[in-house]
Amino acid sequence: MAQWVRFDDEGMEGFGLLQGKDIVIYQGSMFEQPIATDMRLPLASVRLLAPCEPSKIIALWNNFHQLAAKLDVAKPDEPLYLLKALSSVASPEAVVRRPPSYTERVGYEGELGIVIGKRCSNASEEEAAAAIFGYTCVNDLTASDIIARDKTFAQWARAKSFDGFCPFGPVIATDIDPTECNVKTELNGALRQDYPLSDMIFPPAILVSALSKDMTLEPGDLICCGTSLGVGSIKDPTNTVSVTIEGIGTLSTTFVQ
Repeated sequence: MAQWVRFDDEGMEGFGLLQGKDIVIYQGSMFEQPIATDMRLPLASVRLLAPCEPSKIIALWNNFHQLAAKLDVAKPDEPLYLLKALSSVASPEAVVRRPPSYTERVGYEGELGIVIGKRCSNASEEEAAAAIFGYTCVNDLTASDIIARDKTFAQWARAKSFDGFCPFGPVIATDIDPTECNVKTELNGALRQDYPLSDMIFPPAILVSALSKDMTLEPGDLICCGTSLGVGSIKDPTNTVSVTIEGIGTLSTTFVQ
């Protein structure tokens, strides 16, 4: 297993592999034969950035059997998804502030993120599996009350695209089987979500294959796999939301009302 990061070192951006408490710096492209250097930086000396720069962010709805059963909605025949704005990306440990134009509920959603490693179009499941670079943690923040505000149009993209509403990271982990892991979300230290990724209706290779038949997926693209039981609202003036997946680590976000 490898864990890739992007970082800011006093205004200089770079990427590399985590090794213990250090980052081994690489050059070139993370996704195409990156070249190791003999340089290292202490992890504690840099600011981690979102671990890739996607050309698009795809977010799934109704992708877990347990949540579909609780909501009493049918299992979909094909992936149901929306696009989040790129301006919603936030770094690990980011402070995200409530949008000044919105005063109602904001919800957390701990999720698995798939990161694409090579161009993928009209792919078979085998080709899709080969196009997956690795996995990350996502907090799919949502302005819940916007979605159904207009009875003629469900405003999914707007509700999920405010600035900072897509923190992800802290790393991209390769060579792991996420279906053997759970997503655990804590709000202010209290465990709110603990659900198995094996419960996905559309697991990673099937999901990537299906999406690639709709649009070409590019290196660095992020697919948020949807969430399951335990979603809730963020209520305190200042809040810490932590999303943990074994093998990837913990993504922490501070949300300020």
